[in-house]
Amino acid sequence: MRPIPSPFPPTLLSRRTVAAALVAAPALWLGLRAQPAAARRATPSQTEGPYYPVAPPKDSDNDLLRNGTLVYPEGQSAWIEGQVSDLTGKPVAGARVEIWQCDHAGHYHHPGDGDRADRRFQGFGSIAVGADGRYRFRTLKPVAYAGRTPHIHVKVKLGQRELLTTQLYVAGDAGNTRDFLWRRLDETERAALTVPFTAASDGLRANFPIVVAA
Repeated sequence: MRPIPSPFPPTLLSRRTVAAALVAAPALWLGLRAQPAAARRATPSQTEGPYYPVAPPKDSDNDLLRNGTLVYPEGQSAWIEGQVSDLTGKPVAGARVEIWQCDHAGHYHHPGDGDRADRRFQGFGSIAVGADGRYRFRTLKPVAYAGRTPHIHVKVKLGQRELLTTQLYVAGDAGNTRDFLWRRLDETERAALTVPFTAASDGLRANFPIVVAA
């Protein structure tokens, strides 16, 4: 049986096919764009440790190298900065970031450590992030003390909710592989919590992005 010929000339048929494809292409593209982004991994949590402040100090802003009128000149000054975002990448506006750490001699402002820390060092800082989720602290590059590699404690809150408690480590520090908490982390977790401190004109800088399930 002979095939039934098309009522449309070949050129017209091909033009209509192309036109239909062009009409469908934007819809297909929009459908691809509408797919939800893959959820990101939350920043790993770690122990709070024994030296979280019993009560926030009178001076608890984001500059730990000034305690009231006292200026702390010891160690290497550093900026710790980053963004607090949720699992979809959206900034968590209004979140509060807290950090606390020991002074250059390895002491915390805490009764459990004998309150031996240098009075010039604030030791604890807190800041509320804005709509962009950004935070920034001026502090001391962390130092080691007996049994621990250099680290900074970090806590994130949103209102009355505590979203994260963790610790930040220094990339390349020889003490990391001997630290019992750092060794418990897998490779992905280590990469999330261990950051380089790079030289800048106003001191060292470390970028520490924080991802939370908000």
